[in-house]
Amino acid sequence: MRSSNPVFSRRGFSRDNGYAGFNTAPQAGGAAVGTQGNPYAQPQAGNPYAQNPYAQQDLQHGAPPQAPATTGRMTIDDVVLRTGTTLGILVVTAALAWALLPVDDANISRSYGIGIGAALIGMVLAFVQAFKRKASPALIVSYAAFEGVFLGVVSSIVDNRIASGAAMQAVIGTLAVFAGVLVAYKAGWIRVNRRFVGFVMAAALGFILLMMVNLLFAVFGGGDGLGFRSGPLGIIFGVVGILLGACFLALDFKQVEDGIAYGAPREEAWLAAFGLTLTLVWIYMEFLRIIAILNSSD
Repeated sequence: MRSSNPVFSRRGFSRDNGYAGFNTAPQAGGAAVGTQGNPYAQPQAGNPYAQNPYAQQDLQHGAPPQAPATTGRMTIDDVVLRTGTTLGILVVTAALAWALLPVDDANISRSYGIGIGAALIGMVLAFVQAFKRKASPALIVSYAAFEGVFLGVVSSIVDNRIASGAAMQAVIGTLAVFAGVLVAYKAGWIRVNRRFVGFVMAAALGFILLMMVNLLFAVFGGGDGLGFRSGPLGIIFGVVGILLGACFLALDFKQVEDGIAYGAPREEAWLAAFGLTLTLVWIYMEFLRIIAILNSSD
């Protein structure tokens, strides 16, 4: 099973077209860790590495793969530290963009142009990292910096010209979704299984396709395209986007949890931070869009 998050699905926590988050290696007492409550976690017959993609084979003695040593392996502290670093850089550059790129009548075009340019650079960096075989802290940090510039400009425009306080409301909404999904996930109210992933993937694909069609109509036909990002339909699609973001968070939490259980290398904590940052930016932008629509119709 693969995450809907392009970072996790490309590299880091998925192996052999399977879900690396279910460790079926026998432990003390004969129990298989991670298989309880997961009926589809099946080891691949004849493949000794299927149980743990990070296990090491002792080629000299022909020993079976063992569970990875804890040294140099990813921990929750590593994920928290890297995620805090990435989000911290994003927030700092957003604050600097807000302060240094005014959005008054005389400067809004220049500031918006810089913001769009930063967004395009950030998108390129995100795609490069998503298709790399290993995490690149420099790419991830650079992505956070450029994405922060874009968010700072867009947030300033909405906050100063459409809805005062919109940025803080979007931040609070994003934090509330993050906390709510985390509590629900840890409490077992959200079960990340094959059906859940299939639903999220199908919904995300449909959502993205509709947004692309709407964008094409807006570019070639002018106006708001099909109206999926404005008015009542825009609010509905914004709520759907937030719900999809919440689902992405649940998948991200599961991938991180299973990567730690499997003994993923420590550097892959950067991938976890990158994926979580992408999801949080998605949720924040949907909140900001809804707030802008609601206040534009006043």
